Amino acid sequence: MMKQWVIDHPEKDMGGMDLKEAPLPTVGTNEVMVKFEAVALNYRDCAIAKGTFPFAHKYPIVPVSDGAGVVVEVGGKVREFKKGDSVITIFNQGHQYGDIDPYAASTGVGGTIDGCFRKFGVFNETGLVKAPKNLTPLESSTLPGAALTSWNALYGLKPVKAGQWVLVQGTGGVSISGLQLAKAAGASVIATTSSDAKAEELKKLGADHIINYRTVPNWGEVARSLTPDHAGVDHILDIGGTETLEQSLNCIKMEGIINLIGFLGASEKPQPGLLDALSHICTIRGLYVGSRAMLQDMVQAFESNDIHPVIDRQVFQFEQGKEAFEYLAAQRHFGKVVVQINHSD
Repeated sequence: MMKQWVIDHPEKDMGGMDLKEAPLPTVGTNEVMVKFEAVALNYRDCAIAKGTFPFAHKYPIVPVSDGAGVVVEVGGKVREFKKGDSVITIFNQGHQYGDIDPYAASTGVGGTIDGCFRKFGVFNETGLVKAPKNLTPLESSTLPGAALTSWNALYGLKPVKAGQWVLVQGTGGVSISGLQLAKAAGASVIATTSSDAKAEELKKLGADHIINYRTVPNWGEVARSLTPDHAGVDHILDIGGTETLEQSLNCIKMEGIINLIGFLGASEKPQPGLLDALSHICTIRGLYVGSRAMLQDMVQAFESNDIHPVIDRQVFQFEQGKEAFEYLAAQRHFGKVVVQINHSD
């Protein structure tokens, strides 16, 4: 037997989430058993617990897409992994390479497939990749969702180039990963935040300019003014959705890309229309994490540039699963909220 967190049903206060006993999973011919050492939470996990996630999911479900651990058993036909390998999960198990399709989008770990918030998990070998050699399990656990989303934003459609300008919003996992990856590529980065304390942390991470969006509501115009010849920003990682799209449009460069990633905003004000993409001559792109091939490329980038994900100072233990979810939902974090999974078995 083993312990696992389960969301039996959605509740606004995440009250449908409990720690339970479950049988140890068995390993099939092409499968790998992972002994989880850490998981990282995404806003999507809280949305599933609350019943507000707009994409494919089911109940009951073992939550959390992003996990890191060590291989403890492999099936007879597994070729890529062996016992003792450090691995991380793939967010959408069916998204192996290339463009995502409806099937792949329906294979989300912690959404339609039982996730990583458990002591052991079994996955097809194509549902895992080897973890970066330079990272701890806590750091590696942050890569499958937030970091890969930022990698897809910067490299999936039109790769970021040295000398270009990137804008990231806030201090969550996607934005901070985007900041780190953009700086590694030689780009200049503008970051937005509502906190002076967080602004100082963003400076330490290499942000070239920081704008407080609470005191500067027209931050899009200000961001544009910071770029050479006021031409605008090449890549935007838009986290706020309805709350931020108007300002993103105000600072995007002609032929630039606005990557729509988050749905945190809940603005009821009139929203930009589809023709705004034409009038600004830009691409507004929705994306859903990234493929296994992308994740493997990103792992190499983290290794070769010795990039270390930013983890919130509050690290939770496995038994504090609900507290970790509540902490993330309250948006008190800086960087990724992670949970360490210790094994006494």
